[in-house]
Amino acid sequence: MTHGFRVASLCLSLGLLVSVVACHDNKPAAETRPAANVDVINVALRDVPVVFEYVGQTESSQQVEIRARVNGFLEKRVYTEGSLVHAGDVMFVMDRKPFEAALDAAQAELAQQKARLVTAQANLNRVRPLAAKNALSQKDLDDSVGQEQAAAAAVEGARANVTSATLNLGYTKIVAPVTGLSSFAKKQDGSYIDATNSLLTYVAKLDPMWINFSLSENEMLNLRTQTQNGTLKLPPVGKLEAVIVLADGAIYPERGHIAFTDASLSSETGTYLIRAAMPNPTGSLRPGQFVRIKLLGALRTSAVAVPQAAVQQGPRGAYVWTVDKDGKAQQRVVETGEWNGNDWVIKSGLRPGDQVVIDNTLRLMPGTPVKANLVATPPATVNIGGPDAGAGGGAQAGAAGASGPAAANANANANANANANAQANAGTSAAQPTAASGAADVLGERTALYFASGSSSLDAQSADALAAVARRLVAEPGMRVVISGYTDSSGSQAANQRLAAARAGTVRAALVVAGVKTERIEMRKPARIVANDPPDKSRRVDVTFSPAAGG
Repeated sequence: MTHGFRVASLCLSLGLLVSVVACHDNKPAAETRPAANVDVINVALRDVPVVFEYVGQTESSQQVEIRARVNGFLEKRVYTEGSLVHAGDVMFVMDRKPFEAALDAAQAELAQQKARLVTAQANLNRVRPLAAKNALSQKDLDDSVGQEQAAAAAVEGARANVTSATLNLGYTKIVAPVTGLSSFAKKQDGSYIDATNSLLTYVAKLDPMWINFSLSENEMLNLRTQTQNGTLKLPPVGKLEAVIVLADGAIYPERGHIAFTDASLSSETGTYLIRAAMPNPTGSLRPGQFVRIKLLGALRTSAVAVPQAAVQQGPRGAYVWTVDKDGKAQQRVVETGEWNGNDWVIKSGLRPGDQVVIDNTLRLMPGTPVKANLVATPPATVNIGGPDAGAGGGAQAGAAGASGPAAANANANANANANANAQANAGTSAAQPTAASGAADVLGERTALYFASGSSSLDAQSADALAAVARRLVAEPGMRVVISGYTDSSGSQAANQRLAAARAGTVRAALVVAGVKTERIEMRKPARIVANDPPDKSRRVDVTFSPAAGG
């Protein structure tokens, strides 16, 4: 019995062992991860639009000085300062009485000379028949002819004096020669006006408006190189369409075109001046505004471009997901170029024929099987504005080698390389002081900007210096600035204060357009100049850098 029990136990143990082994062998295999459904596009070479962006400043297409043409006392200012005046509108009236008296005297002189001419003609008519009969000598005839001709000449002289006196009397009404925006009156009622102080005000024509901006020598050379090697196709200069974005991010409804390009490089600023003509039928654009100007019409030829959603950012930089020949996802590092509309231009990392994933990328890992759904490549679009579009437009312009100050600012937010460029540019521009009167000079942490007399428009050198200030502020987010101006001690104090405030406002608007947040800008009341200050100080606005400014 004992032996039988042992045999039974052994058989039971063997049975359990076989069961365990069998169970182990029949365990189901691990589940295979299902393929991810993704949309892909085939990479192909195509032409994509390029938008170049710069910071520009508006300027009247015809700014006319309103000057008195005659000497005398200013009797009355007729127009309203700052209003829109039309061609032929009376703006000032001078005291007419002296000129009316001069006209009366000239007319009396003309009447006298006419009477003398009548007498001379009658005498000649009597002498001529007698001389023909030899009753008078030839000398008598010659004398009569000379007297008649002299009297006729005296009449013409007197008539010219009447014309001159009439013109002078007409000049006592000073009218607007063009339709445009008027400036403040530089002379008050009762002032004596002569050749030394004949400037009374300005009238700035508003339609069309000019938009001035600059290209550096390096930018121009870069554009020329890309055009010559065929990577960039530019239309004729006059065919480049101009769109402007205002300080509040709104897109100006009208579109203009490039009207002028300077053939020579400015030795003072190291830039080429370019001007766009912008229709301004409603007068909403005013001289001196800072705007972002975008140029449309250029094409990046035979470029590799993918939708923006396909480009990701990782530790090694930008990358895209591609599908290899085995139907698996692979990560591909790429070098990005300009970004415009919905497209990123890829400089390197992709070839024609590659399949790029454009959606559902969060589920992908290297080697993940995918089920690719081939879709058509979205058409190329143009990004022309909006408050959120500046960075994209700036990035593409910088990569294209034609970025202006606004594009440099946008690049500073887009990638580290452009940020470094902006710092370098700011340092270069800020390190070029000039001793010439009226030029922009940089004194340590303070940048002095100069305006034309009686105007809130910057001169060319100061505009470039202000662009350098903007680039530095974008490159150094912790930096703040204080804006302060000066008022002239001569003339109307109220008018001088308004002008100083307008100039400071111009500087602030330019920084805001370039991407500087308003909380980083502190405005201070203008200070009055004193007797020992240099004359140019009344035209100056200082921009002072300070990490704690306004705090």
